[in-house]
Amino acid sequence: MSEPIRFYFRGAVHEVQGADPTQTVLQHLREDLHCTGTKEGCAEGDCGACTVVVGTLAGGKVELKAVNSCIQLMPTLDGKALFTVEDLQQRDGALHPVQQALVECHGSQCGFCTPGFAMSLWGMYLHADGHTPSRNEIDDCLSGNLCRCTGYRPIIDAARRMAELPRVSFDTEALAAQLQALKRDKLAVYSAHGTTFYAPRTLAELARLRAERPSATLLAGSTDVGLWITKQMRTLGDIIYLGHVDALRTLAVDGGMLEIGAGVSLEEAYTELCRHYPGELAELRQRFASLPIRNAGTLGGNVANGSPIGDSMPWLIALGSEVVLHGGGAERTLALEDFYLDYMKKNLRPGEFVRAVRVPLPRPHVVFRTYKLAKRFDQDISAVCAAFALTLDGGKVASARIAFGGMAATPKRAAQAEAALAGKPWNEDALGAAMAALAQDYAPLTDMRASGAYRMRAAQNLLRRFWLETRLDAPLAPAAVNAFAVGA
Repeated sequence: MSEPIRFYFRGAVHEVQGADPTQTVLQHLREDLHCTGTKEGCAEGDCGACTVVVGTLAGGKVELKAVNSCIQLMPTLDGKALFTVEDLQQRDGALHPVQQALVECHGSQCGFCTPGFAMSLWGMYLHADGHTPSRNEIDDCLSGNLCRCTGYRPIIDAARRMAELPRVSFDTEALAAQLQALKRDKLAVYSAHGTTFYAPRTLAELARLRAERPSATLLAGSTDVGLWITKQMRTLGDIIYLGHVDALRTLAVDGGMLEIGAGVSLEEAYTELCRHYPGELAELRQRFASLPIRNAGTLGGNVANGSPIGDSMPWLIALGSEVVLHGGGAERTLALEDFYLDYMKKNLRPGEFVRAVRVPLPRPHVVFRTYKLAKRFDQDISAVCAAFALTLDGGKVASARIAFGGMAATPKRAAQAEAALAGKPWNEDALGAAMAALAQDYAPLTDMRASGAYRMRAAQNLLRRFWLETRLDAPLAPAAVNAFAVGA
């Protein structure tokens, strides 16, 4: 029996029945609720004109996160709260400090992108606790919002100015009570237009549904699946949503590994990973898509999708990460590189799904780096993403793990380059041999992002950059092994 979609909106519980399960939140806002402040720009989570803030109850507390409404499906709102630019106006009609700051700093010209910027800034405002955000925080907050008019400077000024204006509080305790009343403790089923959306609450329910419906689409953050609908016009069939399975949202350290549940958001996962690898992953985290995408997407979904241009897989593979697969009443663990068989083909048995990713924690004498090349710093897909992890022993390479994205049909290790380094001194001769060996490891394609020749040259040069940063006779040579040894 189909149940309604229930979520908190504009001060009341809002119920939806009869809407297509693949209708996006943006479509519902504009077409059904006539809340047209939220705009459609790209319909693929790139431009940020559609940004909204979604509130979720987690551990009894409210989490408020900016996301792209153009790729979020309506049934995923069940049990949550939705806030749009219309919610910012105060009860007395006054502008919110975010809006007032944009006015004072001339942060809007044509105005089309402004509601999205306002909602991203509001998301930061809620977490800032009154302090003036740093430039890095502002850049990260606005990484998913594009503007053709202002050149961004006045919007950045507004981000600073909003903290100087009288503070407007937000009652998270009252919202938590509203969401607690909406909370479901068992499987929710929503059906309309010939499609059924299943939202299990437990791992056992998820496993049973997956076994019964092996062809159903598994949905986590919708940052890729949403584009199947808005851009490819695909019919998904039945959908199984992972977002309410608490067992998939765990982070735990066990046996020298950090286990990240498949439902942990990219933002949460990278935040935790950067605690262990602060220098090695900080830039990649900032450059990975945008904050709204990281808020919605999951590391498990990124791995399960297996795109050859996904930025997580190269460094996960280089570190020797594992994927935990659940299904058929059992679990098995694979080295991540063994999970990918061919373009978008994974080593999955019927009924299996990704339950977790296991990442090795820092180890002495392992030097690790990851690099991303793209046309833009923020919010862009890599032309080449490279990751290197070398175990050094007395100035020699005891073992090497090198992986690239964007160079092959799958995220792939560079076996020939690794062999050229194994057992050799970490010097320029070994580097040259490994750079030459990369031509045997990959035959990169040419597409709109880069030519095959550029990709190969870039991959070789990134390997040289890695050597320049970690060579034992570098300016930091006296402490080179310790300074660059992860965890030393």
